[in-house]
Amino acid sequence: MTEQRVQRRLAAILAADVVGYTALMQRAEEATYAEFERLKREVIEPSLSHHDGRLIKTTGDGALAEFASPSAAARCAVEIQERIASGQSPLELRIGVNLGEVIVGADGDLFGDGINIAVRLEGVADPGGILISEKVHSEVEGKLDVGFEDRGEQQLKNISRPVRAFAVRAGAHSALIDRLSAAPPLPDKPSIAVLPFENMSGDPEQEYFADGMVEEITTALSRFKWLFVVARNSSFTFKGKAVDVKEVGRRLGVRYVLEGSVRKASGKVRITGQLIDAVTGTHLWADRFERGLTDIFALQDEVTVAVVSAVQPKLLQTEIAIATRRRPENLTAYDFYLRAMPQFYLATHEGVAKAITLAHRALELDPRFGLVAALAGVLHMNNVVFGFAADPQFERKEAVRLVRLALSLDDDDPDTLAFAALISAFLVRDYEGAIEMTDRALALNPNSFLAWAARGWAYKVAGLSEEAVRSFERAIRASPVDPLLHRPLTGMGMALIELGRFDEAVVAAMKALRQNPSFSVAYRCLASAFAHLGSAAEAREAAARVLETDPAFTISADVVARGAMSNAKLLIEGLRKAGLPE
Repeated sequence: MTEQRVQRRLAAILAADVVGYTALMQRAEEATYAEFERLKREVIEPSLSHHDGRLIKTTGDGALAEFASPSAAARCAVEIQERIASGQSPLELRIGVNLGEVIVGADGDLFGDGINIAVRLEGVADPGGILISEKVHSEVEGKLDVGFEDRGEQQLKNISRPVRAFAVRAGAHSALIDRLSAAPPLPDKPSIAVLPFENMSGDPEQEYFADGMVEEITTALSRFKWLFVVARNSSFTFKGKAVDVKEVGRRLGVRYVLEGSVRKASGKVRITGQLIDAVTGTHLWADRFERGLTDIFALQDEVTVAVVSAVQPKLLQTEIAIATRRRPENLTAYDFYLRAMPQFYLATHEGVAKAITLAHRALELDPRFGLVAALAGVLHMNNVVFGFAADPQFERKEAVRLVRLALSLDDDDPDTLAFAALISAFLVRDYEGAIEMTDRALALNPNSFLAWAARGWAYKVAGLSEEAVRSFERAIRASPVDPLLHRPLTGMGMALIELGRFDEAVVAAMKALRQNPSFSVAYRCLASAFAHLGSAAEAREAAARVLETDPAFTISADVVARGAMSNAKLLIEGLRKAGLPE
């Protein structure tokens, strides 16, 4: 039997997709569906026919088409966008066009990178815009009455090599001109551009170091899924230029800009960085880092961690402040999430209750907001762990339900995985599964404070205190000014108690309480550590603060909430010595 040969051919591929289709469907499902069906019938299909395009397939919110030539595909793309713009449709399309080899299936369907690149280009095109690959650009330049903007090399998802892309800019008489040349709008989540750091040393080698470090910082920030980070190629168009930060923010469509400089002197390198609100021009953060010039790559890594660990929590705190000033009638699901976070940080009975209300409100507005579902789950877990629950069984079930929902919506978000690991460790007692989830989270984002902290707690409740301490230390290094710092510090103190390092446990608990004086769990840690040290007066004082912040506290309830007694023998023994009720 002869093997069937794979049929291949060169094709120009057009991929189109509706901008924000999921959100539009949630707001007005029937109207959105009807409008897109109208666009397919009255705009897309007639334009394909006009330019001899073959419709390969349609999806709920998009279409794929094949053309014999790249110029026909590009003309069709321009015609579609012009007709939509002139027709005042509430929908916008993104379009990507590529020229490449495709595999022809038995049913006429097409496969391969020729298709995949067109789809990925469409995904990063401007709303209402067209993005074409370099291959298409080389074929159509000078043949169409449009201009082009070089967007540089794009690292497209699941495409091994970067693809140079060009945005189509319509001619003077096109209805697209205003839309395509307008500054991009701010995204619906925090957005940042990392500008090239200025080389102040005059040493070309430092130029490479500075550029490499900016790339590392950009990559590290992009791992936080709640952040929109402009690609390196767009940011580097400002390299070597005197810039107005407000103009940079407008042109790149970002709210925040990180800039800095590098200077080498006397065997050391000095790096300065500053974070600026590009809308107001306000300086939000600035710092200076000085390191010895040894291993250049290790130095880049060290400075990257230092910068990201300062910038990331500052951005989140700034966004929270903006959300709290926004009028209630203008709030979105993301605003409710941001408003829930300060209450989550407090870890008080009232704070947890308020945060649960805000998180559930966010879920009502956006039932597919996976991270807020995970946050709501952890809040219900906290009611159990902190002793706030009127009905612990309900809180446990709700926490597990919400975290399962979160994972079904988004199981590759590091923060969602971290929250899920906490619930798995504390409520399900699946320590191995919790550790696996934190390892997955850290593979996705090695700079995640929440993932390192969750890993520490998972190891702590599993009885592996040495590894717990190491994980808590990494969490503190990842975000040394984090509003939640009191939690890994307390976890570290508890792990140190089980290791018999009572002096160090006192130091960790005291640091936690300086950050959050109302955190009852830290007082428990302090009372136990002081009792083991024989400091009876200090132990009694800490025990009194435990009961002041948590009047219903008992050792037996704490054991049930926090895990097996065998994994916290010394902690429990210390609580008894401190005189806390059974």
